Amino acid sequence: MKLAKGAVVPQLTERPDGRRTRGITIMGLAVALCAVLGFAGWNLVGLGIGAVPGTAVVCPTVDPVVVGTITVPAGPVAGYCQDRLVNAAHIMNAGRDLGIGTHTQTVGVMTALGESGLRVLDYGDAAGADSRGLFQQRDNGAWGTLADRMDPYVSAQNFFTKLTKIDGWKEMEPTLLAHAVQVNADPGHYAAYWARAEDIVAALTAPTAP
Repeated sequence: MKLAKGAVVPQLTERPDGRRTRGITIMGLAVALCAVLGFAGWNLVGLGIGAVPGTAVVCPTVDPVVVGTITVPAGPVAGYCQDRLVNAAHIMNAGRDLGIGTHTQTVGVMTALGESGLRVLDYGDAAGADSRGLFQQRDNGAWGTLADRMDPYVSAQNFFTKLTKIDGWKEMEPTLLAHAVQVNADPGHYAAYWARAEDIVAALTAPTAP
């Protein structure tokens, strides 16, 4: 009898009393676990919960929404659905209202991708249990009240306000600029999110008239 590829194979093992029992091979368990995790991951992505490279994202069918001056589609854009793209639009509007151009708006989106996956998180992490919001801003007085940190637009304005006070910010590499604002452990952490941030900002930026 042929077994399906990846099937769990029963294996006879010897007990101390000489009798044989049936067990499950470690390899079979590993294959089964991978299959379960793979299925779960696909479903999470399908719900727009996260962007996993190389995995198709299916977003809910919804009408475009307008956030400030930006029309936000259903998605996916760079693997993200409308619920996350709305937060990117808030970041872009916050930067634009401060006179900040598209490149630095992209730095803001990249930073939020690296910190929260474009989610307004109401919890912190091991590095900062008091961190909150899109940018995981700390409760140290530098980022305003809890309400400020949980507001996508206000937290983004506070992010950009600090960013523009950094010497040489217009010439800095995006990940190093984000690191200078966030003071995180790894200066290169945000680099992996730059291309996705560029795609998101490009998709949410209305074309200019010729």
